[in-house]
Amino acid sequence: MNALTLLIVSACVLALGYRYYCAFITAKILVMDETRNTPAHTMEDGKDYMPMNKWVLFGHHFAAIAGAGPLIGPVLAAQYGYMPGALWILIGGVFAGAVHDLIILFASVRHKGKALYKIAARETGPVAGAATAVATLFIIVVAMAGLAVAVVNALHNSPWGFFTVSMTIPIAILVGLYMFVWRKGKITEGTIIGVTLLFLSVIGGHWIMNSPYAHHFNFGPETLKIILPIYGFLAAALPVWLLLAPRDYLSTYMKIGTVFLLAIGIAVVHPNLNMPAFTQYIHGNGPIVPGPVWPYVCITIACGAISGFHSLIGSGTTPKMVDNERDIPFIGYGAMVLESFVGMIALIAATSLYVNDYLAINTTAAVWQNLHLTPIELPHLEKLTGESLLNRPGGAVSLAVGMAYIFNKIPGMDGIMQYWYHFAIMFEALFILTTIDAGTRVARYILGESIGHFIPKFDDPKWYWGGIICAATVSFAWGYLLYEGNITTIWPMFGVANQLLATIALAIGTTIILKNHPNKKSYALISFIPFLFIGATTIAAAQMNILNVYLPGKMVLNIIMSLTMLVLAGIIIIDSVVKWIKILKEQTGEQKPEIIQGQPAYQEQED
Repeated sequence: MNALTLLIVSACVLALGYRYYCAFITAKILVMDETRNTPAHTMEDGKDYMPMNKWVLFGHHFAAIAGAGPLIGPVLAAQYGYMPGALWILIGGVFAGAVHDLIILFASVRHKGKALYKIAARETGPVAGAATAVATLFIIVVAMAGLAVAVVNALHNSPWGFFTVSMTIPIAILVGLYMFVWRKGKITEGTIIGVTLLFLSVIGGHWIMNSPYAHHFNFGPETLKIILPIYGFLAAALPVWLLLAPRDYLSTYMKIGTVFLLAIGIAVVHPNLNMPAFTQYIHGNGPIVPGPVWPYVCITIACGAISGFHSLIGSGTTPKMVDNERDIPFIGYGAMVLESFVGMIALIAATSLYVNDYLAINTTAAVWQNLHLTPIELPHLEKLTGESLLNRPGGAVSLAVGMAYIFNKIPGMDGIMQYWYHFAIMFEALFILTTIDAGTRVARYILGESIGHFIPKFDDPKWYWGGIICAATVSFAWGYLLYEGNITTIWPMFGVANQLLATIALAIGTTIILKNHPNKKSYALISFIPFLFIGATTIAAAQMNILNVYLPGKMVLNIIMSLTMLVLAGIIIIDSVVKWIKILKEQTGEQKPEIIQGQPAYQEQED
């Protein structure tokens, strides 16, 4: 198949999903109320709660949810060929991931911007709430450490990359001051200034790399493992308008701009998909992903189709800044389908490589020798990029090579592939880093609200020291895992943990819809069907991980953590099912009508 055909089909499917399926859910099931004040107005504190322009907030939300998953996941899933990944990205993105994100964002806005576990406690019960709190904190600390490892691997001993990425921090602070203090509301002016400076930082990185000052930006892995948690602390502790929101907003320009530039490159170059629709590894025993195409294609792609991590952002930073409920579909559903498009672009870039070259890059030296294959274009690609590409597993390098190869084929771009390659590596690092800062802040919220049950002061968003203490605690937790390096053995489990959290969020969403549409219980199918599929898929993958990978490898910590997550998810699912049965047994006549005086039945829950 030609890459352009797949690209066009993907864009059409995702656009139609947003136009019609999202519109149906918004109009018939969730029923947005434009006249209702959001928490950004009723609880505005100038730090966490504040109304944000929908384009700026879309930028923050997209930057926060679009981490390593939509880039790395589809690349690794390309082991099975391009068809399994393409089908799951489109079907999962439209009918599972975007629905998941939309429902959770809406629910959190109606619950005063509270975290997922508090929504679970109010909608399902205290048992589900407590289990969700433990599960989300557990997952987010593991996720931040795992994502940080990817950043360390991308930026260590790279003056160009580190300079460019680090410069986004002072640029974001400058733009935040410009848009919210010096020239309040001047979004366009701030955007022009920020994007210009961001572009100059990319050029400046190349100059730094070849200057006498390069050693000032050349850090080894151990140093970066200290710097990153410090950055996470600052991003979580400072007011959201000063660093987090403007940085993510500006990063989104680079992210979306690069993705659409790559889409244009595909349209111009018309690259072939050099990998087959299905490979011999669909039945298992693959050199990259060990299991069969189901359930592993879903677990591997993760964020490109559905991600439980999104529920933490959708019930964390974003709902506290929604200006009007009419913005929720654009931000919640829209950002997810855009992320699915990013995932499809990554899949196309990876499958434009020949199978032998793809495997040569993404396998270790020992595995590559056992495959008894010969690279096809790899020596030529190494010459063009100026880098050693053999045995660089993880997905990031093969994606950068695929992107650079397509860019290099655009008329007039021949001969500068090494620049495209390093730009792609930096582009990937930005994707991941913006998830780390938002994720750390979300974990700060959850920890503060949890401690607030025992020390009420911590649950007060206006108490500044509470935020600092919680931000420091969370940053130290994932920083410790990062520095010790144990996270490299935990990372294979993250895909399962992430999807288990999505299963939990879909269960909570199903409860919400059932409770608030007593006369239209069939509406709950929009979340219940994805819940069944994702739940079955994740449990199957967890079982295969334990039996086929962790037990033979004597990975005791992985086994304990996997079983803990399964138990927590099981508690929440059982509690939800009991709640569903109770709701379904109730007499319709005893319940409130679906719509009361034109207002949505789903009312804001009181503390």
